Amino acid sequence: MAKTYIYIACMALTTYAIRVLPLTLIRTELKSPLLRSFLFYLPYVTLAVMTFPGILSATQTPWSALVALIVGIILAWRGKSLFAVSVCCCLSVFLSELVLI
Repeated sequence: MAKTYIYIACMALTTYAIRVLPLTLIRTELKSPLLRSFLFYLPYVTLAVMTFPGILSATQTPWSALVALIVGIILAWRGKSLFAVSVCCCLSVFLSELVLI
């Protein structure tokens, strides 16, 4: 049981350090365009990396997931809202699984 508390304390310190160190070490405005663009796109890339495997494994067949992924990319590229994209992706999975199964 004591090891569990040590693990939790280590995780808390690590999480705290990751969030506090950039605030304390970087006091000036970042001038590098490369670093600024990297930090700007980092949350989007992280979200995509976490979401993409879930998209392909959340359905009964990988083909219906691929259909939904293509539908979602096309609708998002055309500027549709997040709600419209998610509804159309769900409908495409439903219809493609009706056809494929």
